[in-house]
Amino acid sequence: MNIDEMLREAMSVEGAVGVSLVDYDSGMTLGAQGGNALLDLETAGAGNTEVVRAKLRTIAALQLDDTIEDILITLQRQYHIIRPLTETHGSRLFLYLVLDRARANLALARLHLRRIEQALVV
Repeated sequence: MNIDEMLREAMSVEGAVGVSLVDYDSGMTLGAQGGNALLDLETAGAGNTEVVRAKLRTIAALQLDDTIEDILITLQRQYHIIRPLTETHGSRLFLYLVLDRARANLALARLHLRRIEQALVV
């Protein structure tokens, strides 16, 4: 599965509002689908880069032998899921998926992202 296919697949998740693939070294969005006037995926991707970096620094400071599976941010009307991709994809990337909280099933969305990650070829 390539990046465009991955983004389309992520947008098929029930309640999906937008999705992007972000490089957390640079904060650059490599691809995005969805979004709207209230959801600028490039700005959100750059901002969430800081979230990922902060958590990675915390894991290192605590000397945890572990990795981030995903980061969930719950808002009143949305879920934001940040899923760092494994290093086997060759770079430091994360998927960022925004869901409409009223229409989404969080557990199914997380499962769907896990499957997408396994099929992704960067």
